[in-house]
Amino acid sequence: MPIFVILIIISFSFYIFYKIKLFRSKQPAERHWISAKSKMALGAFVAFFGLNQLFLYDTTTALIVGIIFILVGGLSIWGGIKAYKFYLPHAAKEAEEARKN
Repeated sequence: MPIFVILIIISFSFYIFYKIKLFRSKQPAERHWISAKSKMALGAFVAFFGLNQLFLYDTTTALIVGIIFILVGGLSIWGGIKAYKFYLPHAAKEAEEARKN
């Protein structure tokens, strides 16, 4: 399905964007926060790839691989969301302190 291909490309683009942004950042809490966002983007990439496999091929192997990819991607998204929520206040506090100085 072409919608999954578009979503795969978009999520991979966000992953690359956040990884580049991560290497440019110098503050530790902001780095963890950006890393959490890149983890969510990579998880979305893997999950959409697994969904694409389910619709593309009609074999048992594709079904098993697709389900594994969806589970791994979903867990990565879930872990990224938890890290994002944890590091967001720390990154905001760090940015506020940097503006004051």
